[in-house]
Amino acid sequence: MPEHTFKVNGERVTVDVESDVRLLWVLRDLLGVTGPKYGCGINVCKACTSHLNGDAFNPCAVPVGALGPDDEVVTIEGLAGTVGADLHPMQRAWLDHDVVQCGYCQPGQIMAAVDLVRRVAAEGRAITDADLDGLRNICRCGTYVRIREAIRAAAENM
Repeated sequence: MPEHTFKVNGERVTVDVESDVRLLWVLRDLLGVTGPKYGCGINVCKACTSHLNGDAFNPCAVPVGALGPDDEVVTIEGLAGTVGADLHPMQRAWLDHDVVQCGYCQPGQIMAAVDLVRRVAAEGRAITDADLDGLRNICRCGTYVRIREAIRAAAENM
């Protein structure tokens, strides 16, 4: 089998797996990185949202063969490390706003929210309702109101 080398949460990893295996399974089954959740496997629910080279993406839709040695995947496990703290401001806001119920979608929700806040900040503007409406992560528990509040609060601290 071919070897694939890339970074995960700041560590260089090499896996020996077929190139068409989806990255979500590589992360979860081969590397033990279980923050990105399996929800639908077809890039719809967004429970697996992580970052690839700083941008949100869904590892359920990306074959491991698409990654190169300079690519870096950051999952919820590595998010706090991107700011050198115990918790990322978005994670702190999630706790402060009591967002979580079952928690299954939360890693993907947080990773998508961080990406949104970064993009909006780079444009030099505040988050709008339209921006928040553009997030498509599914939450079975329906905590969308608290999710939106937490994103707005975290944006002030990022």
